[in-house]
Amino acid sequence: MIALLCRDLRHAYGAGAVLPVLFFLLVATLFPFAVGSDHLLLGRIGGGVLWTAALLAALLPIERLIAPDLASGMLDQLGVRGWSMEAVSAIRLLSHWLGFGPLLMAAALPAAALLDLDGAALLRVEAGLLLGTPGLAALALTTACLTVSLRGAGALAGIVMLPLSVPLLIFGASSGAGALKLLSATSLLYVAAAPFVAAAALRAVREGQA
Repeated sequence: MIALLCRDLRHAYGAGAVLPVLFFLLVATLFPFAVGSDHLLLGRIGGGVLWTAALLAALLPIERLIAPDLASGMLDQLGVRGWSMEAVSAIRLLSHWLGFGPLLMAAALPAAALLDLDGAALLRVEAGLLLGTPGLAALALTTACLTVSLRGAGALAGIVMLPLSVPLLIFGASSGAGALKLLSATSLLYVAAAPFVAAAALRAVREGQA
C-alpha cells in the first residue's frame, strides 16, 4: 500500500504538477486587471476568486488520474493480486490531494497579496482550502472514474464535477465559523463516498472491457 502511494505521489509531482498552481496564480494575477484597482472591492471578493480558481485548477489533472493506469492494465494487475478497487481508489484520492492541495495552499499566499487580502481573510481562505480541497480531490477522482471510458472525457468531466462542487464553493468563499463547519461536513461526505463510487465505476469499466 505504501509502495502504491509513493508511486502515485511520484506521478502526482511529475511534470504536470505545476499546472494547477500556475493556473491558480494566473487567475489571481489577471483578476485585478479585470475589476480594477479598488482595494476594498478586491478584499471583499478575493476569497471567492481564490476558491473559484482552486475549483477550476482541480479540473486540470482529471484526465491523467485514472486513464493511464486503465490503459496500461495496471488496475487489472492490482485486481488480480487481490487489491479491492475501493482501496486503490482511496490511495489514489490521498495521493491526488497531496499532489495539489498543499501546493494550492502555498500558492494562496502570493495570490492573497495580489488580491489585497488582509491577514484575517487569508487565514479564512487557508482554513477553507485545508478543509475543502480534500472534497475537491474526491470529486475529481470520482469524476475521472465515471468519465474515463467516455469519448470527450475532458469536457464531460467539467459538466459532471462543477455542479457537485457548488456547495464547496459557497461554503469555502463564505466567512464565519458556521461556513467552515458546513464546508468540513460537505468535504467529509465527498471523501467518504468517493472510494466506493469510484470503485463501482472502475469495476463497470473493467467488466465492459472484458
